[in-house]
Amino acid sequence: MLASEFEELARTAARTVEGARLEFIGGHIGGKALPDGDHGRIIQWLTRICMQHRPDLWLDPAQGLVIETYREGRARPDGLLVPADAFVGQGEWADPSPVLMVVEVTSYDSDTDRRDRKEKPRAYAESGIPVYLLVDRDSLEVKVHSRPDGARYERVETVPFGKWVELPESVGFGLDTEPLKNWVR
Repeated sequence: MLASEFEELARTAARTVEGARLEFIGGHIGGKALPDGDHGRIIQWLTRICMQHRPDLWLDPAQGLVIETYREGRARPDGLLVPADAFVGQGEWADPSPVLMVVEVTSYDSDTDRRDRKEKPRAYAESGIPVYLLVDRDSLEVKVHSRPDGARYERVETVPFGKWVELPESVGFGLDTEPLKNWVR
């Protein structure tokens, strides 16, 4: 499937199925689960922390990205840490170059393992996004992927919920992950 064909399919699905959020990664079409209340609360928590530490940036929860080596993929991250005007003038699927950090929060669905733990780290690293922050509600861990080499992230730091994790210099602050214990099943 061509990227343009996927974009048309995603537009049609969004118009006809309430809350439909499709992605196209690694040549596969996937649906992104609608976020539950805890998922939304985690994004709120991260937004507040980002605003406190980096008021020059915004954690955008809505923008789609053009990803992967040949720019054929399309992802809908849960959050993108970017300068406030990073996507002005761009459409539904934006260039990832201004993104400092991409955030994903796992959902309780069957595709989470393949999508959030395998395909997205590769796709985001190929796209040159400096940091991929995965809040993994299944394993009760935060994974900070950094140093993309064009094919993968060279560094992955994993900490259990409740521990402190320092984000790379491009982001420039750390997270006390204790509150995440409150937003899991």
